[in-house]
Amino acid sequence: MFTLRQGDDILAAVSGIHSADQAEALLCERLDAATLAKLARNEDARLKIAAAIAICQPDAVFINSGNEADVRWIRQHALATGEERALAKAGHSIHFDLPEDQGRLINQTYYVVNPGETTNSLAKAMRRDEVLVYARKYLPKIMVGKIMMIGFYSRGPIGAIVAWPAIEISSSAYVLHSAEILYRNCHRDFDDLARQRGAFFTNLHAQGANTAADIANARIFIDRAWQTTIATFCAYAGNTLHLKKGNHRLAVDYATYFQKGERLSEHMFITGVQNKEANGRVTYFAGAAPSGCGKTTTAMVGEQFIGDDLAQLWIDDQGGIRAINPEQGIFGIVEDVNRDGDPLLMDCLRGDGVEVIWSNVLIDDQYRPRWTGDGEPPPLRGVNYQGEWRRGQTDDTGKPAPMSHKNARCTLLASAIANHATRIADDPEGAPIQVITYSGRDADTMPPVWVAKSAEEGVAIGASLVSAATATETGASGVKRQPWANAPFIPGALGDYMAAQLAFFTSEKLRKPPVMAGLNYFLTHAERGGAGEGLLGEKRDVRVWLAWLERFAHGECAAIDTPIGFLPRYEDLRPLFSAIGKVYEKSLYDQQFSLYIDNIIRRIELQETAYRRETGIPATLFAIYARQKAELLRVKEQHGAISLPEFFPT
Repeated sequence: MFTLRQGDDILAAVSGIHSADQAEALLCERLDAATLAKLARNEDARLKIAAAIAICQPDAVFINSGNEADVRWIRQHALATGEERALAKAGHSIHFDLPEDQGRLINQTYYVVNPGETTNSLAKAMRRDEVLVYARKYLPKIMVGKIMMIGFYSRGPIGAIVAWPAIEISSSAYVLHSAEILYRNCHRDFDDLARQRGAFFTNLHAQGANTAADIANARIFIDRAWQTTIATFCAYAGNTLHLKKGNHRLAVDYATYFQKGERLSEHMFITGVQNKEANGRVTYFAGAAPSGCGKTTTAMVGEQFIGDDLAQLWIDDQGGIRAINPEQGIFGIVEDVNRDGDPLLMDCLRGDGVEVIWSNVLIDDQYRPRWTGDGEPPPLRGVNYQGEWRRGQTDDTGKPAPMSHKNARCTLLASAIANHATRIADDPEGAPIQVITYSGRDADTMPPVWVAKSAEEGVAIGASLVSAATATETGASGVKRQPWANAPFIPGALGDYMAAQLAFFTSEKLRKPPVMAGLNYFLTHAERGGAGEGLLGEKRDVRVWLAWLERFAHGECAAIDTPIGFLPRYEDLRPLFSAIGKVYEKSLYDQQFSLYIDNIIRRIELQETAYRRETGIPATLFAIYARQKAELLRVKEQHGAISLPEFFPT
């Protein structure tokens, strides 16, 4: 447990500004009349902003009201400072991060803790007094020679009961430009939203000189008690645009400790899957997956795409789950995005009339963005985040040098994508969620899709995710546990978070519980008795797994009863594959859906061992693991280490 507003507010402590009178004196001294008139009236907001100005000492302050002139100024300033460069297509620009700053700096990201507070064992924490030492050394005058830009945003449709107002303060026009695409500017409504919510998030970012030498001093601080984030000496948006993952962490904390059993803040896509055979019925999914594990692709498979990264969930008055996407845009990985797998997104990226900020892709000599896996003939030469690139170039180890970084991104409005459900995405009432999915990167163990037998087992699926480390996390390697695909963003103890999950999904208020399922797209031939290293499936198979879950959620197909949950029957999958133009052989079904008992037991034991090192983990989890393990051992005794689906009852 932790308490809000405990310990020194870092911005107040370093600036010396503790009162409204001090804040007003500084604001009147530093801001001209026009800028002062654009500032929010909320007293706490003015305190935070005054403190940031006093500490950082920018040459000037710009308030982005969200009107056309202000947004144009942000774009032009990004080009003038060189943070972005214009590309051949109107509305497209490129931003390059330093080679050392290409992903979340996980080893330099810390939760700020007070004495006695317990934090997530999978994340890093730093005592408040140590953070103050850093802040007093590195923050003063960090914006000298720069303009401080301030924007006011809503994390979600304005008026949604789970939306959070937030302030973004940065010396980077790229950050403010990105914020303007990804979030709803609520400058006009901020005071009302902050009063209704009773709180807001504050985000301060200063990139300094943005040199390679600075990266060692980069820090990302998440101050739970004061609902504030501070980022220094870095530029990659995942570290600097704290409206995104920084504020997601704070929203997770608030839901866990102050809205237990009522709300959740999740690392999930939201999408609607349409069943044309059922009069066009649309069933809404929310799904968790670690970054780089196909979450955006899965989201866009839905005919009613709402969001690809984050979701705020709550139980409505009718006893169902509702969800909003805190964002209005996408900050998506582009590696392997191409016409075959992502045609609608490619229409935006290669078409006209869509504003796109590219980051860390290759720019060819025609000023066109190119990236690994774009499905087009590779260019002869270009420029990427490392400098000049030529076809056939190798790196220091002799391996081919890729065109773009694995974490290269595109930032654009979600409403530009043809299947975006803009009306419901902008509706404060949110989308009704009937299916929850959890997926990671698993080459050898879990089947492509399986359904939990109970809400508790659904929570256990989320708690048991594993994934190969991805390019989104600088300094990460190997295969690791990824509880709920949200672990990097859970500030408090995992036991507290798990208890909140169980309280939500088993709540008496939840009279319309969702189907809870696991997904795994990454089984390989080599690990499932086949030849070669390739995947057993391909991108378009995602449509089948979601289509089957949609029908299962409406009671339209039976399933196979196994120790790990319900599996689809071959006869139900075959026509769904036919619908996407594929012949689905029984031999492939057996490869994908046989239970590899020893692998599953090893996975259970990995999780159990890890969770027993934690404090406060609900006993429910261990009971589920024990039951599943015992049932799997009985199956192994009867049918062997590899058990075909036909061994289990329907």
